Amino acid sequence: MMQASTIAALATRLDDCALQARDTTKITDEHPDMDWADAYAVQDALRARQMERGARLVGCKAGLTSFAKMRQMGVDSPVFGYLLDTHAVPDGGECRCAELIHPKVEPEIAFVLGRELKGPGCHIGAVLAATDFVLAGIEVIDSRYRDFKFDLKSVIADNTSAARFVVGGQPMPVYGRDLRTTGIVLEKNGVPVAFGAGAAVLGHPATAVAMLANHLGARGESLPAGSVVLSGGITEAVAVAAGDHVHLRVQGAGSTSIRFV
Repeated sequence: MMQASTIAALATRLDDCALQARDTTKITDEHPDMDWADAYAVQDALRARQMERGARLVGCKAGLTSFAKMRQMGVDSPVFGYLLDTHAVPDGGECRCAELIHPKVEPEIAFVLGRELKGPGCHIGAVLAATDFVLAGIEVIDSRYRDFKFDLKSVIADNTSAARFVVGGQPMPVYGRDLRTTGIVLEKNGVPVAFGAGAAVLGHPATAVAMLANHLGARGESLPAGSVVLSGGITEAVAVAAGDHVHLRVQGAGSTSIRFV
């Protein structure tokens, strides 16, 4: 494990980059021996700094949720991060580009839990049983690394590029629904730019939530009732800039949108 002072310094560096909307080189350039535990330790220290300023934890997110991408990167599990109330944008609200470096958007299915979800041993059935409803979700990702170039340990430390998110539409119960075939359309400025379905996320988006619960369970943590969980991008990320209006339609769950100013 890295020394506590090194972990704290890296968290401070990433936090300052986010606050000042400036980029940096990936941290494994200077710490090539950094391991997975180190990466999540930096993420934990980053979260602690943000919560000390008054931010509140509202949920979690999964990234790297494509089997093909995991094989390409040589891993067998997605990466995970956290969501704060300071990341949240109201449905149809505005996101200030001056506060970000190089934002992109991803369409997601967002789970809202009706009861606590805890691993180990969590599976799709447990996730669906614990889910109150799902919503349309747009995640705004914004890596603090220069040119959006990073490796997995660096991106974990950087809270998996989390920046902003919006959820909305019509709450859709999961009972009797097949989230694998739930289709989505992402529009930018009224033009469709991405299409997909829930099966793009690990075959079923609830799989990502189960893996997240098992990851947290190994750390002695859980997903409490009321948590919002972004299950992972259904399509490739789409770059955005000031003046763009992004709108996501999710079959059976209505739509949500966000404006970039």
